[in-house]
Amino acid sequence: MSTILITGSTDGLGRALALRLARDRARLLLHGRDPAKLAVLAAEVEKEGAPAPETLVADFSDLSQVARMAAEVPTRTDRLDVLVSNAGIGFGEPDGRERRVGADGYELRLTVNYLAGFLLTLDLLPLLRASAPARVVNVSSLGQAPVDLDDLMFERDYDGVDAYRRSKLAQIMSATEFAARVPADEVTFTSLHPATYMPTKIVTLHGITPVDTLEEGVAAAYRLITDPALAGVTDRFYDRLRESSAHEQAADPRVRARLWRRGLRLVGREDVGVDASGPTG
Repeated sequence: MSTILITGSTDGLGRALALRLARDRARLLLHGRDPAKLAVLAAEVEKEGAPAPETLVADFSDLSQVARMAAEVPTRTDRLDVLVSNAGIGFGEPDGRERRVGADGYELRLTVNYLAGFLLTLDLLPLLRASAPARVVNVSSLGQAPVDLDDLMFERDYDGVDAYRRSKLAQIMSATEFAARVPADEVTFTSLHPATYMPTKIVTLHGITPVDTLEEGVAAAYRLITDPALAGVTDRFYDRLRESSAHEQAADPRVRARLWRRGLRLVGREDVGVDASGPTG
């Protein structure tokens, strides 16, 4: 029985994915911001025949809450086979036209979409490695834009859509750097664009007509979580079910190295892995 942690599990893709995995009788750890929504989802998971899930409450705009949640996970389980880093904020809600910051004073989309998942992965890495072979699956997007390392907090000419796209590329680049530091037979790191404009809250709040179904997104993520053929496959980006390529900036080892070091400083952590002296390239 696999033990799987899904962040952002109470709505949209995260919720649908939790219910799909529940039918496999997976042992689930479910994260969300709203305890009431988590309780409803936990009951639905049990109705599907899965063991009673663990629930974890944290606001990913506050990195102290992310760190607290990471510390709580090993008290709830002695193994973690898969971390699905799904929690995120879109390009509009809340207040996408104006720049906002999280509790740490960092730009909001960078915090929620990149730094929170980065910190959680760093802090859970010992448990993931002890559970080898384990997987980290980052729910990202084809919507990507180059990260400006001279204005990482987007203080100049802010745009919510561009902030979202920058944060998603940063997330993908961090997966590549994790893959360089951790042997693939211990933990693999993959990222995916699960589907285009699924009928989720991020899409419907902005009046966007859905393109793909939620079921298509679930199928793409489920494959990266469970497919035996992907054992040991790391540092890959997928567009739905197809292997693809991220924005060209993700292939620049110097940019990735600078972003990795900045990320470590921003979340207050040390480097990790078998070769902490430097990244790929």
